[in-house]
Amino acid sequence: MKPIIGILPLFDEKKESYWMLPGYMKGIANAGGIPVMLPFIENIEDIKQLSENFDGFLFTGGPDIDPAYYHEEKKENCGDLTPYRDTLESQLFKEVYALNKPILGICRGHQLLNVLCGGTLYQDLPSEYKSTITHRMKPPYDNKQHTVTLVEDTPLKSLFNKTILPVNSCHHQAIKELGNDLQPMAISEDGLVESCYAPNKKFVWGVQWHPEFMCTEKESQKIFEEFIRKCRE
Repeated sequence: MKPIIGILPLFDEKKESYWMLPGYMKGIANAGGIPVMLPFIENIEDIKQLSENFDGFLFTGGPDIDPAYYHEEKKENCGDLTPYRDTLESQLFKEVYALNKPILGICRGHQLLNVLCGGTLYQDLPSEYKSTITHRMKPPYDNKQHTVTLVEDTPLKSLFNKTILPVNSCHHQAIKELGNDLQPMAISEDGLVESCYAPNKKFVWGVQWHPEFMCTEKESQKIFEEFIRKCRE
């Protein structure tokens, strides 16, 4: 039986529609899982049922997380917020984390797991963090933008068996203070945490870059494959 993976939906407020980037679906399917886009729901009992009936969960990229979740006021350069996503994702993450189900967070998902574990974010990197790196690249997003250094004795270092990994990059927020029970797995050239994990969990990984735009590439696909391997266990 293939593991069934719940993928958190994207939301287009102008079109009042749910949508999904195909790379998330392809990354999961190519790794041997069955991807399913989840609905936006707020009922806690329904969310509990969702958390119990999927083998793993992919928290996708998207708009900024409400800074209230990390006890800050929204600053001028913080982007648009999506309360629908914040509500569903925060409640679902709590349930799934407690059940020790595998979680993969990409971009916003990486930031989300950090926030929900008690960490904080830079609300706007260009104005809050001095760097010579452009973290918000222009398309096409399957190009490499900068490199990250993989931290020794971490699962990501073991997976790639190298120290330097070129990545793409499209974000204006990033981890400021790392959340409780999380450890860094990759650090950008300018010192940002670009990947983290929870050592005391079966599989809770976050990556700031976008493997879904490079899922035809063998290296990027490794992240999805490791996620699905843990979902099978």
